[in-house]
Amino acid sequence: MSAHGYEGGRLDLPFVGISTFGKRPYVSDWSQIDADVAVLGAPFDFGTQWRSGARFGPRGIREASTLFSFGHAGAYDHEDDATYLPASVRIVDIGDADIVHTDTLKSHANIEAGVHAILQAGALPVTLGGDHSVNIPCINAFDDQGDIHILQIDAHLDFVDERHGVRFGHGNPMRRAAEKPYVTGLTQVGIRNVSSTAKEGYDAAREMGSDILSVRQARKLGAEALTARIPEGARIYITIDIDGFCPSIAPGTGTPSHGGFLYYEVLELLQAVAKRHEIVGVDLVEVAPDYDQTGGTAILAAQILLNTLGFIFHARGH
Repeated sequence: MSAHGYEGGRLDLPFVGISTFGKRPYVSDWSQIDADVAVLGAPFDFGTQWRSGARFGPRGIREASTLFSFGHAGAYDHEDDATYLPASVRIVDIGDADIVHTDTLKSHANIEAGVHAILQAGALPVTLGGDHSVNIPCINAFDDQGDIHILQIDAHLDFVDERHGVRFGHGNPMRRAAEKPYVTGLTQVGIRNVSSTAKEGYDAAREMGSDILSVRQARKLGAEALTARIPEGARIYITIDIDGFCPSIAPGTGTPSHGGFLYYEVLELLQAVAKRHEIVGVDLVEVAPDYDQTGGTAILAAQILLNTLGFIFHARGH
């Protein structure tokens, strides 16, 4: 392949072909994953408390990701003078976990099986939600992977223990994560305004090892100082709720909250974290494409994921 595309064959523009993530190869047999990164769709949104629609997030993100698949040999960034995601970084799309309507536990189990298969193959799991409850099975799959620290970018704390018997909705995932013996702490960034968690939830989160920062607090610190708050040597799992961003740039989500991050604030944080820490998994959740007719929210999701993968593997020497 030349640096200018497929000169000898198909041009293969982004709107041509099948919408796998980044137009990377599709692997249907989860026992045959041979890659550095495997992308799993988790189109589950039964955990939502207001507007549903994140079940269409994986399709929307995949389609948006084709925008960044022009066939160039990696992605050259002139600011960093670096080429990210060269051909040496092998990315595959393993499709979606099967979702059984109204059955949260079965659907979550199917998501967990997908993430576990990726980890068993030695690849980095990237899960496309779905509502934020899909993080619960993602973290469950790490039960034999050693200690991890969670970096959450989100408008909401998601630290409800139980409400009307519900323990596995999209308000519960960070509480379920904090209960795991292998989750050593959480850094929760972007939390703001009227939230879905009462004061007791904040108190419990801090007691269980959370460092909670609003958008304004994070802005005041800056990316480097914020990254320095994460324990040195921690292995990081990143969970990104798209409502961590301001709905002025990401309206396609079920529970928008004004005053969120702008693109570079999150990008610079993720770049700084990838330089200092081993990243062991990523999920991006709560993209509900039907609430954004421009497609911009899904494009933002795809762009932040591809750039984050670029930073992770650049730090690994790719």
